[in-house]
Amino acid sequence: MARVSAGLLPYRRKKGVLEVLLVHPGGPFFQHRDAGVWSIAKGEIDPGEDALAAAVREFREETGFEPHGPYLPLGTVRQPSGKIVQAWAFAGDFDPARLRSNSFRLEWPPNSGRMRAFPEVDRAGWFDLETARHKLLPAQTAFLDRLRERLEGGSREGGGDDQRA
Repeated sequence: MARVSAGLLPYRRKKGVLEVLLVHPGGPFFQHRDAGVWSIAKGEIDPGEDALAAAVREFREETGFEPHGPYLPLGTVRQPSGKIVQAWAFAGDFDPARLRSNSFRLEWPPNSGRMRAFPEVDRAGWFDLETARHKLLPAQTAFLDRLRERLEGGSREGGGDDQRA
């Protein structure tokens, strides 16, 4: 059975340019990688948990920021690992310098017997859609297209282009 995660994609307009907030995975495996490794803030849905509630919980845990709806559904994507990611977008404006992520433990260096704590997310940033497409995990770029369609296509379901955070 495929693992299922849920996440949130904050957006804002800065000087008329649509931007999204992406997060960079923490830990030693990604510290020197940039293109194609950023993500939306997301995590696995607990058994019996509502998907949107899981997305909100994971966003708080990974960023330390408090999200506020309305939330625009962006559907799902399947990543190459088989994981299914369901996402929502919302209007917000957060200062990436104030990021506060939860952490995970990992034996590092490998086979050293030493356990170290690493942040789940080591940084966040606002990016225009073209830059975000380059930084984002390839499977998740569909969320950018869907967000643009929802906002520029005139759909107001779920709040449209509301700028409240």
